[in-house]
Amino acid sequence: MPTITFASEKKEIQVPEGANLRQEALQAGVALYPGVHKILNCHGMGSCGSCRVMITKGMENCSPKGLLESARLAVSLAYIGNEQSMRLACQTRVNGDITVTTCPSLNLYGENFFS
Repeated sequence: MPTITFASEKKEIQVPEGANLRQEALQAGVALYPGVHKILNCHGMGSCGSCRVMITKGMENCSPKGLLESARLAVSLAYIGNEQSMRLACQTRVNGDITVTTCPSLNLYGENFFS
């Protein structure tokens, strides 16, 4: 069974292969949504983008990004420089061990931001 390590919360959970990252995080009591998004979110439909997480280890063990997820993340300018590691939890399936940072901080001064 794959293990998800939530770096910020210092929590590890075991999940079945192919499990949805958002559902498993919420079941484990991990706070995915910052601020007002705790109430105002799309409930896993992939349209709000508020369940953004950064996969810091094991990206190869996640499902590939779909068209909807890629489009939603493309409009998040504050995460330039982290495009390869940023995912929407609601659109991510876990196929192996991963390490996740929830509610990643904004990268307004990343090396690629002004290029």
